[in-house]
Amino acid sequence: MASASLSTEEEKEVKGFLEYVNKIREREKAEPLAWNTAVKFLMARKFDKKRAIDLYINHEITRRKEELLHIDSNDEFLLKEVATEKLTILPGRDKHGAAVALFTARLHQPRDSTHQIVLKGLLYQLDAALESKDTQRHGLVFIYDMTDSKYANFDYELCTKILSLLKGACPARLKKVLIVTAPLWFKAPFKILQLFVREKLRDRVYTISLQQLPLHIPSESLPLHLGGTIMNSHPAWMQICYKVSTKQSIDLNTYFFPCRSTRQGSVSQRSLSSEISDCMIISDIESEESKETISEKHSSEEKEKEEKMIIDQEKEVTVEKHDTCANGSIKRRHDSDVNNADDNKQQNSNCNDNINEDESDIPPKKRPSSTSTNIIEDTNHMNEVTGMTVEQLVKHLRKTKRKGLYTEYAHIKMEPPSGTFNISKAKYNLPKNRYSDVLCYDHSRVKLPAIVEGDPSSDYINANYVAGYNQDNAYISTQGPLPKTFGDFWRMIWHCHVMVIVMTTRVVERGRMKCGQYWPMEEESEEQIEEFIVINTGIEQHHDYTVTGLFLHNTKSGESRHLTHIQFTSWPDYGVPRTGTAFLDFLFRVRSCQADATKRLGSSWKGHALGPPIVVHCSAGIGRTGTFMTIDISLRQLEDTNRVDIKETVRRIRSQRAFAIQMPDQYVFCHLGIVEHALRQGDIEDYDLAGFDDSDSESDEI
Repeated sequence: MASASLSTEEEKEVKGFLEYVNKIREREKAEPLAWNTAVKFLMARKFDKKRAIDLYINHEITRRKEELLHIDSNDEFLLKEVATEKLTILPGRDKHGAAVALFTARLHQPRDSTHQIVLKGLLYQLDAALESKDTQRHGLVFIYDMTDSKYANFDYELCTKILSLLKGACPARLKKVLIVTAPLWFKAPFKILQLFVREKLRDRVYTISLQQLPLHIPSESLPLHLGGTIMNSHPAWMQICYKVSTKQSIDLNTYFFPCRSTRQGSVSQRSLSSEISDCMIISDIESEESKETISEKHSSEEKEKEEKMIIDQEKEVTVEKHDTCANGSIKRRHDSDVNNADDNKQQNSNCNDNINEDESDIPPKKRPSSTSTNIIEDTNHMNEVTGMTVEQLVKHLRKTKRKGLYTEYAHIKMEPPSGTFNISKAKYNLPKNRYSDVLCYDHSRVKLPAIVEGDPSSDYINANYVAGYNQDNAYISTQGPLPKTFGDFWRMIWHCHVMVIVMTTRVVERGRMKCGQYWPMEEESEEQIEEFIVINTGIEQHHDYTVTGLFLHNTKSGESRHLTHIQFTSWPDYGVPRTGTAFLDFLFRVRSCQADATKRLGSSWKGHALGPPIVVHCSAGIGRTGTFMTIDISLRQLEDTNRVDIKETVRRIRSQRAFAIQMPDQYVFCHLGIVEHALRQGDIEDYDLAGFDDSDSESDEI
């Protein structure tokens, strides 16, 4: 039977299809569906009338939902889209007569076009291709060419829309999807795409190399850059599309040429039903961290020298030492109850349970404070009219000088801890602490979902919630992860719906391990850590900091998220940032990343307007981490009330993360950073701190 003709039975199915569909269209006051259009739907479903009707309904729903009902061939945005040549229909066919659609991923720039216009460009060309009776009957092969593409070219949501449209909302018989030269970072999203692929189509989706492509499509039907012989045919194809769109007479056989039958070799590629590639890169470069204390480290490197003007020493919390476990690994299972619905709840309700769980035996503590409030109960930095204006702060610095700030800081250090450390000090949790005397308050610790029944350590991580300015749980202050706690760290990121990770240390400083390499270092590389796959989607290098895009996939729930890891690299091991400007640039980039991430969450985020908690860590999670939080909170207070109260801010932070702001110079830097910001904003004129004694400094940060 010729492809252009229909059998009697096929014609009968078309008539029945039209009778049913045109009743729907009549109710909607739409023009009757043309015979030729009806044939396309029947061809796409092998003349199964019921399946063809379902396809038609899905087709209409999808086009309305994506606003694709009207495609104007003179639309300037459409013309700009199709001119990119990211999508084209090749003139060759496969050996069975199927048309070949080619999407070149590296030519797609998500920021330059919307999903709607990309889908319009796709349908504009598919509608033209389906005017061919051979394409109607023999179907379509879709090639997704990822050669030389970067993560910036990839749009997961768009890919799912295209696949969903092709498989269930377009009158084309999709024969197979060929994903060519998929990079490593694509494997997790590719795994997820199987959720959209059902039954027979699942066996028609292949990830293949460029060398394997001719096993599916003969070389004479492929373009030059894919190893074929076809020259650039896109301009000629655009002329065809325009004529079809404007209902001009056209013989599509002048464009398509039949493909000679060739013996195809078997293809042993894994489809979407297969597992993610088993060539995961597992990195565990950090050896077991010694359980040294902060004090021991300072003494060994001769950096613990307090200035003479500091009138008293802090009485450090004595931590009872225990033998650490030789093997701290614990068999884990995933808590399937943790899902997006839980993640998107107001963080207050999620975190307040943690804040009060272990402090029933803690009597309220009065702290030296002008407000005379219990800081455990009043840790949020409110818009109180307290503190100083910037002008008053500058006068205060001139008067007190560095020596006065050191003394002020010494008084803060003298204050006893605001709670207990029972959970951190438990023998089974000690191996999870990087330093044996940097522990978590019980009342503000991050409590992970228990994953091992009867294992009291399965909910523990060395991390505390810290309130921001008018924002509960704005930050999570934590230590640099150890290899044995990488899984706990990523569980915390997932459970707390963290979108931005701030790192203020290097992995190695002065020959010492400061933090485990818990994320993949190279672009497009990936690591699997327990149930999480972490993919490096791109690196943006700046002079003082590095921004890394991360794709986090939960293999248990099948969900994925995009994160930003931003690392400040110009903070010396023993000192403060070389300039306030460099640090402020970094801080405001963090804010920008958080704002962008919160915007992407859209209506799914029900918490504070500033978004989920930001994870901040250095090595111990107290010195540089405390400095970052202090300046960020103080600047928000300044923006809101035109005043800052750095001393009270530090005290409140220390009531949630013990010993935050570790050294006097960090306390000084907080003051100078605020003044530097005011100067950059033009809020004050140039200031003179002559005699501040900036040269005689003392600092030590881990």
